[in-house]
Amino acid sequence: MALAARLEGFLNRRGIAYRELAIDQVLNFDAAVMASGRPQDEFIRATPLIDINGVVMAVHGYNTSLDMDLVHKLTGRRLQPLTARQSARLFADCDPGFQPPVGGAYDIAVLVDDDVLGFPRTLMCSGSDHTLLELDRTSLARALADATPGHLVIRGQSNGERDALTLEEVADKLQKLYRLPPMPALALRILRLTANTEATARELAELIEFDPSLTAQIMRYARSALFNYPGQINSVQEAVTRVLGFDRVAHIALGIASVRAFEVPRQGMLGMDQFWRHSLYCAFLCQRMALKCHADKGLAYLCGLLHNFGLLLIGHLFPQEFKELNTLREANPEASMHSLEQQVFGADDNQQMLAVGHGAIGGILHRLWELPDPVVKAAGMHQHQGYQGEHESYVLMVQLANGLLKQKGIGDEFNPDDLRALAQPLGLSDADLAVLGKEIDEVSGDLDALALSLSS
Repeated sequence: MALAARLEGFLNRRGIAYRELAIDQVLNFDAAVMASGRPQDEFIRATPLIDINGVVMAVHGYNTSLDMDLVHKLTGRRLQPLTARQSARLFADCDPGFQPPVGGAYDIAVLVDDDVLGFPRTLMCSGSDHTLLELDRTSLARALADATPGHLVIRGQSNGERDALTLEEVADKLQKLYRLPPMPALALRILRLTANTEATARELAELIEFDPSLTAQIMRYARSALFNYPGQINSVQEAVTRVLGFDRVAHIALGIASVRAFEVPRQGMLGMDQFWRHSLYCAFLCQRMALKCHADKGLAYLCGLLHNFGLLLIGHLFPQEFKELNTLREANPEASMHSLEQQVFGADDNQQMLAVGHGAIGGILHRLWELPDPVVKAAGMHQHQGYQGEHESYVLMVQLANGLLKQKGIGDEFNPDDLRALAQPLGLSDADLAVLGKEIDEVSGDLDALALSLSS
């Protein structure tokens, strides 16, 4: 399928000129934009909305987010985004998630943001997961001739300013505008101890035992069915030497101690309960992968455990916006975190930088906390599919772990990944993926219980 049948028929009936742009088959529109190699500010997207009176399509720039108050002002209606199931029924001739922003082809009323009609050329979905459409200004105007124009989005053409920010500039702005939490003293001491190649299990145990709560959590971890240790464990030092090992104890203790820097609610898909659940599962999978990928299993575990700290930082600095993001996440499970974060952040000039995503924000925090480079990179790049570069294997392990967990309903994102494409550069086969999936099921009860204890 090159174009969706109804779209092709509509364009041909109206004599609207267009050019097809073939790309590799991708999983979602965000990936299609990246695969095209074209500037993001040339793309437009469709956001189908619904209320009791029916469906409306809002057409706006790819890098913009709808302001639902402005939509209400223009229409007098309280519209909500369609669910994935509703969209699939309405756009039955399209690949899932690739609805074209030409509502006339589907007999849908259209709202179009004013800025879109001024684009000299436009790229858009064609209904296919391997083809984009390019229209010039005249053709786009004819395709949207029946649309109602208006100001619909939170940000207008200033989006390019946000896109131009480097992570160094974002880090600088974050430090100037907000009081970033320092690494807790205990976490810092644990980090320094792990950097000492001559540190002993006794030194680590003594450090942990200064904190009764941390001691109890490490002991609970060591006694869990995850390790099936047959004997008694009476001290942290025994947990280190007999069951868990130095690196694993140090890393889980570092994670527990570091989380204390943040004040984040427990409830919700992005709350602390689900954060710990996601992090522990991801850490477990990354460590299992490291054994097959000839990577450092301790570092892999730490990458998985700490990769989502950006969400905690956002929740700590912006509790009201975090609550809104949590609500949007629950109401729109099919949407990417990138799109939701863009919607929540960006209306205020001082917060636009946060729309780079929680991954990048977490990477910045890890850099400021002087965590190991693979941990920084895994956090900063785990939202970027197709990443190639420094510490690539650790980034890919986190991405693959997240992809596997999506299938189990675990994590903050549920749009599917191409697991085979993520596994191949790591040298993992379909059989390896099946084994990892089975291993998740085998430890799920123990990891769930541990996550609940860590978040309480």
